[in-house]
Amino acid sequence: MRKIHNFQQSLKKSKDLEDSPFWFDLYKKRFPGLVSAEPITEDGWAQRAGIDRLLILSDGSIVKVDEKVRQKDYGDFLLEYHSSYERKTPGWISKDLNCDFVSYVVVPAKKCYLLHFQLLRHTWEANHKAWIAQYPRIEAKNDGYTTVSVAVPRKEVWRALKEAMVITWEGDPFAEPSRPNEAIAPDEEIPAATNSRKDQ
Repeated sequence: MRKIHNFQQSLKKSKDLEDSPFWFDLYKKRFPGLVSAEPITEDGWAQRAGIDRLLILSDGSIVKVDEKVRQKDYGDFLLEYHSSYERKTPGWISKDLNCDFVSYVVVPAKKCYLLHFQLLRHTWEANHKAWIAQYPRIEAKNDGYTTVSVAVPRKEVWRALKEAMVITWEGDPFAEPSRPNEAIAPDEEIPAATNSRKDQ
């Protein structure tokens, strides 16, 4: 098991970066129409819904982002599935958050991974049992509670995301439905049978 770290220390480092111009410059590289990148600083419904920053685009669109900052590069994505192990409170990967993307910044690698949240949630639902059994369990000790995550190699998450982007089905959904024999409408007169034989 990897060394247990303190969540509050990691959180403080993330908070220190909140107002940095780094974020606007970062998102501008992927959202050319970016007008502003506003942090959500107050604890309220937005933060509880997994929204750390709102990206305002020139066309009026709003992109909601949850931001994760890693100060070391372990070559994985740390997926938190218990925010409190003692209370069995679900972590961010186990909840239906309202964000569009998870912005996963790995500082020493100088990389940000923009992960589509709904696809990531799908991959978690499909793979979490195998991942928890196979990959390192990471605990973060805090005052009275412990957060629990699993460190999934990035290449494994990419594999699962790629698989989630393709939807398959059976049969031909656009085939013409088979047409049963047409029934006679109730008000339609049935023509009388004709007799070709002449009366004698």
